[in-house]
Amino acid sequence: MSVPRPAPPTTDATTLRLGYGTNGFANHRLDDALAVIADLGYDGVALTLDHDHLDPFVPGLTRRIAAVGRRLDALGLGLVIETGARYLLDPWHKHAPTLLHDDPTRRIEFLRRAVRIGADLGAEAVSFWAGVRPATVTPQCAWDRLVAGCASVLDAADSGGVTLGFEPEPGMLVESITDWRRLHAALGAPARFGITLDIGHCRCLEPWPVPQCVAEVADHLVNVQIDDMRRGVHEHLEFGTGEIDFPPVLAALAEAGYRGLVAVELPRDSHAAPAVAARSIEFLRSAAATASAGRTDDGVPAGVLCSASTDAPEPATNRRVE
Repeated sequence: MSVPRPAPPTTDATTLRLGYGTNGFANHRLDDALAVIADLGYDGVALTLDHDHLDPFVPGLTRRIAAVGRRLDALGLGLVIETGARYLLDPWHKHAPTLLHDDPTRRIEFLRRAVRIGADLGAEAVSFWAGVRPATVTPQCAWDRLVAGCASVLDAADSGGVTLGFEPEPGMLVESITDWRRLHAALGAPARFGITLDIGHCRCLEPWPVPQCVAEVADHLVNVQIDDMRRGVHEHLEFGTGEIDFPPVLAALAEAGYRGLVAVELPRDSHAAPAVAARSIEFLRSAAATASAGRTDDGVPAGVLCSASTDAPEPATNRRVE
């Protein structure tokens, strides 16, 4: 078992550790994607286990894990494991089966394998989500299945010394911070069961301004995904094309003492991955510098929550699951 790579202390927004998700490099070999991400100056990678990116079901997995570990070490990249591959488990149905289906066996096995891979690679967190409730499954039955499935994954995480980050996802059974809190309580508030916070999702549907969302979960925050988004529309957008004011968000992460990766989540931009990744890190570095200078571009103190014109809690509509 590897020891998680140490993270430097977070003192201001410029010391946040930026990462990039491999689901935004779907057309690259994994080794090439890691090299590009490192060459651009990112501190880490959010590795989505998938067909061409460390498939957890292929023969010779142990050798492949060791090779990826050596590659990460050579490039100096931190790591979180993501489990949102669309068709890894079922070639016909996206994300199926989830923990909510009649037979979640393959999903549970996948998540337990992800935990073992995370342990071997010294991942800072292994991230997963609930899934969309099938129409034939009652809400209570779906909830009971989710709690039972998470408990099984937690057993593996405890055995491997791995931290779990559960992600609220728009349109899924657990889609909000409030839903995550309910699940965390139902599991007995385990220490290894943290939250993965997608900054775009906060804008999409949470009732609070985005920086306040960070503050709400600061004590349980183990993984951050970052992207731009619009209210009520679950579409991961490049920075500057949505509605989020990022300097206050980065300031909130720094103020929360968050030390994990802040990984860009742009799964629909693989066709232009190197260019998008280059633009993204420059945008985030600029936003971090603005946050650390104590102001936004409009002269508003970085710690002040976003204005009502961009972060008011109007109803979220037109949701769709990525």
